[in-house]
Amino acid sequence: MTTRIGVVTFPGSLDDRDTQRAIRIAGAEPVALWHKDKDLKQVDAVVLCGGFSYGDYLRAGAIARFSPVMEPLIEQAKAGLPVLGICNGFQILTEAHLLPGAMLGNDHLHFICRDQKLRVENADTSWTSDYDAGQEIHIPLKNMDGRYVADEYTLDKLEAEGRVAFRYVDFNPNGSLRDIAGITNEAGNVVGLMPHPEHAVEPLIGTGRTDGLPFFTSILKKLVTA
Repeated sequence: MTTRIGVVTFPGSLDDRDTQRAIRIAGAEPVALWHKDKDLKQVDAVVLCGGFSYGDYLRAGAIARFSPVMEPLIEQAKAGLPVLGICNGFQILTEAHLLPGAMLGNDHLHFICRDQKLRVENADTSWTSDYDAGQEIHIPLKNMDGRYVADEYTLDKLEAEGRVAFRYVDFNPNGSLRDIAGITNEAGNVVGLMPHPEHAVEPLIGTGRTDGLPFFTSILKKLVTA
């Protein structure tokens, strides 16, 4: 039985096709989900892709959070459905309160696009099990509102519970507190990060490496063995 992973497209999404391709390369079936869909078409997992949903008006992800597709997604994510939020998807997950904290404008007030070194801090989530804790990887990064912030209590809680999934190494590109590049929820089924693993799944594109592919093989193995 083929594993089906949904990819949501909002008005302003940019990386839905790239994400679908990454899922296909990993060996799963990508399923296109439209923001007005009121059901998730019985997919086994969902990816909220990068882009500028609704033009980032109000705040990045603030309007997309109220799209019809988010109602079943929030409900099922709380029940254990694996959800990955990439860049704008991460912003949407914080706006939907599936992940704590918030995303603000980069501290230098400029859009940034670069290959970024990350350290895998948590290799026990549904989306990171094909990595090793402490492993350093290179993933493309492109954002304007990528600065992760939270109050000290939340940051300490994330650290204590091992819920910082990824951390920037050598260079903090946007001023994210404690160099946080990605986090997970308590259950480990919901993960958000700012860099774009879907752009690092083939040697001919992105970084010229395949450091992003384990995101998609991790969830495939998780679902096959569940």
